[in-house]
Parts: sequence; structure tokens; C-alpha cells
Amino acid sequence: MDKRIAAFFDIDGTLARESLMIDHFKKLVKYDIISQTIWLEKIKPFWDAYSKRYDEYDSYSLVMADAYKEGLIGFNSEFNEHISKQVVKNIGEIVYKYTRNRINYHKENNHLIFFISGSPDFLVKEMANIYNVTEYRATKYVLDENLNYTGEIIPMWDSDSKKKEVEKLVDKYNIDISNSYSYGDTSGDLSMLKLTGNSVAINPIKELIKKINEDNSLKNKVEIIVERKDVIYSINSQVKILDI
Repeated sequence: MDKRIAAFFDIDGTLARESLMIDHFKKLVKYDIISQTIWLEKIKPFWDAYSKRYDEYDSYSLVMADAYKEGLIGFNSEFNEHISKQVVKNIGEIVYKYTRNRINYHKENNHLIFFISGSPDFLVKEMANIYNVTEYRATKYVLDENLNYTGEIIPMWDSDSKKKEVEKLVDKYNIDISNSYSYGDTSGDLSMLKLTGNSVAINPIKELIKKINEDNSLKNKVEIIVERKDVIYSINSQVKILDI
């Protein structure tokens, strides 16, 4: 059987301009499923520091992820499915033009398309339906026998987890990884960028740029795309990071 070409996409910051988890968290606060006190006391200080660019996005997102996980404990997944559909319906097409065009390109060329995301599985499932991708992998939020969230998760935002899942998909679909594509924006996507022959960092965070620049196998391979307003910039050489 001939090998297939595939494209592996991260979602938050790579396809979606809004964070699926954060938008879902806000909706749960609005419906009083998660207490507003959690936002005000645990998260807002980190949000303020990030939004004013005194701290990195990762500090804010990690605190958000912990509070979100705790806030879901005991919440029923069947009720959550309705809210998840609402969230993705609202922001599912608020995406980067470059990435949307690349998804269309891969579809036109009959490539396999996979979403490999650290976002919650119930949200990534809805995004996968919108974009009609081959399969998806995401952070799994574990349920008890009553279909309520336990607070336990199986993460998919780290580089090692993404690597393992991509390798499983390569075996399952007989993928030609050297001619396949990957798209990401954080250091959690580094393994995907290393595995594929065609690798794109989209609006990458500083840590990912540093890792690309330090890796001889990556710095001349990874294309860096920056999309701002109605302009898409392609950077094929090393990026100089300015700490101002």
C-alpha cells in the first residue's frame, strides 16, 4: 500500500485565534458552574500580568488550566456537551487565515488531516467536526461512572505526548512522515515540527523560537509564519529575539 501524506495541526494559537479552553471557562463562569471567585482570586492577577506584558503567556495558561480542571469536578459531561457546542459555534471560525487556507490545501490534495491539541477533548471534538478532519487527539478529561468529570486528565499539550500520538497515527495510516506537514506555535509542538519533513511555526512563542534556533536540524527547516491584521509574513531564516 502506498504511503499517505498527512498534516498535523495544533489548534490554540495555530488555527484558532481564541483559546477554546479559556472561552469555555468564561462560559462556565457565566452560567455559575465555576465560581467567579476562582477567576478573581486565582486567575485574574496572572491575566493582568500577561495582558500588560509583564509576564509570559505560559504562566497565565498553566494557572488557568489548573483552575479549569478543578472547576469541572462533578460537572456532568452530557450537559457540558451542549455548552461545548455553543463555544465552538461562536469561535470555531475565528481562525488564522493562513492556517485555514492550509487546511483547504491539504484537503484539495487528498492529504490526511489531524488535530493534535492540548485543549480539552470535548472541545477539540467539535472543532474536528467543523473542519471535517481525519482524526483528532486532545487532552482527555476523565469521567466517573455517572459521566461526571473527576478532575483527572491525560494531557496532550506537552511535546512527548504529541510525539507518541503522531507516531501511532503514522503507523495506523501508513504515513510518509518525511513528506508530511506539521503546524504549531509553542514548545509543546516541537516534536511534531521535528518529525515531519515540512514544518511551520505560526505566531510562535519566544520559547519555541529559541528551541528552533538552537537545533541545527530545525533552524534551516522550519518556516516561521506571522499573521497580523491582514498581512501574513513568512520568515525562512533565524529570528533574532529582542528583549526590550
